[in-house]
Amino acid sequence: MPDLPTGLALQVVARQIEAEDVVSYTLARPDRGPLPPWAPGAHVDVQLGDAVRQYSLCGDPADRTTWRIGVLREPDGRGGSRYLHDLVRPGSELEIGLPRNNFPLVDARHYVFVAGGIGITPLLPMIRVVQASGAGWSLHYGARRRSRLAFLDELACGGSRVRLHPEDEYGLLPLAGILAAAPPDAQVYGCGPEPLLDALERAGAGRPTGSLHVERFRPRIDPAAGPDQAFDVLVASTGTTLRVGAGVSVLDTLDAAGLPMPSSCREGTCASCETAVLAGEIDHRDSVLSTAERESGKTMMICVSRAASPLLVLDL
Repeated sequence: MPDLPTGLALQVVARQIEAEDVVSYTLARPDRGPLPPWAPGAHVDVQLGDAVRQYSLCGDPADRTTWRIGVLREPDGRGGSRYLHDLVRPGSELEIGLPRNNFPLVDARHYVFVAGGIGITPLLPMIRVVQASGAGWSLHYGARRRSRLAFLDELACGGSRVRLHPEDEYGLLPLAGILAAAPPDAQVYGCGPEPLLDALERAGAGRPTGSLHVERFRPRIDPAAGPDQAFDVLVASTGTTLRVGAGVSVLDTLDAAGLPMPSSCREGTCASCETAVLAGEIDHRDSVLSTAERESGKTMMICVSRAASPLLVLDL
């Protein structure tokens, strides 16, 4: 079972249907005491039976008494969403990890937000903060049909800055046109299904480096990835060298050697196992690090990423 980072036992104080197959859960401490602070883009780990899943915090960052997550029911998923939809009600208690943020909101004068389906959740607090700051923004929000567009009451505050694109009415989001019309200095934030994010990255390839930010709920698929090769890792603090076999992760190798590391998703999407690298070339296979972070070679997600050289030296 994945490890749940140290967190809190929180109570569900509200359950709200937000759209077709989308429910939000508002969480609070049983004593209604203050919760740790968080910033737009943060997510938390949620213990669901024997599994751990990650959900974006989608409430108000200024509210220190409650957290909120939005959950899409996925009949063909791994079971976490079904557990929440079917079993969790007001009064239920959940083990929740402390917030982590791999999708931070940077300061800018203009923002373009692109969401697909449940991908609206990390963008909601961003929009709230950006609106309050007075910066310019627009949201382009797509789903298969209008009934699957969630949190529309909250988004109504944006007026004409919110553009809804139900696919059965208007087709796919016109990403090339959206980015062509965006101010040159706009920061672009996207979240949603993998095909949408792939298309957004292609459409934004000509924009300034670092101005396009995406968050994936599923692992990035690299069609160019070759077969796994065995390699060695050196634990810098002890001088121990471990062999990582083909088909075996660095994370599992360390665990088998009595060096357990924090982990959660084991898919390269949550960053809980991020580890500093002192030497060696990394074969990045995560869905978190930016291009610049990958090129720096300073860190890796040891649950999925591997070595592109015979040896990696880990700062452990």
